Amino acid sequence: MSKHIAEPGFRPPQQARSRATLEKVLAAAEHVLAHRGIEEFTVGAVADQAEMSVGAIYRRFSGKDQLLHAVKDQLLSQLETNVGEALRTAAPGLRGTIGAFTQALAHTFADHDRVFSELLDGQRAEGRERGLRALAAIQEALVGSAGAHLREISRPDGEQAIRMAARTVIGACVHRAATCRYWPDDLSWTTWAAETTELALAYLTSARLA
Repeated sequence: MSKHIAEPGFRPPQQARSRATLEKVLAAAEHVLAHRGIEEFTVGAVADQAEMSVGAIYRRFSGKDQLLHAVKDQLLSQLETNVGEALRTAAPGLRGTIGAFTQALAHTFADHDRVFSELLDGQRAEGRERGLRALAAIQEALVGSAGAHLREISRPDGEQAIRMAARTVIGACVHRAATCRYWPDDLSWTTWAAETTELALAYLTSARLA
């Protein structure tokens, strides 16, 4: 759980038992989002799924909006962690780095694709800001990791090219999660990652046309 949900109305857990209860609530909230959608997401529905009283949830959260924000914060924190770990253990070279990045995105979204799409549809301003912070963080993680392979990049400005590739890959991933219910591409997330890696590498290793 990141510091971002420590806002008015949120009561952070102080003991191990309280932290376990919080994780139970967030798992229930994610389940409700995934199976019933944001339109039916209520504190009562989450309480039923968690087998807790509504009052117990209100002792932790001020209401539905803050609970949604907490779910999104947890998923975005997991995305940041997954990308960081993948880049630290990436195979050598530019291909290994780009492949690790796209696969980490795909793995995280595959595990939570129904929840991400609901959150993307229903996010409020503060949710968008948290999302942008996370996307900026993983972009910078790729820039830092791929910077060691600038000699493999054919574009005139290697670092700028990496940023362009990162934003394009991230944008494609978020767009796919948000629209896959309405505009399916019939690909698994693993295949999407492999194909997107090839697209990014083709751009990075091709010279800009005059």
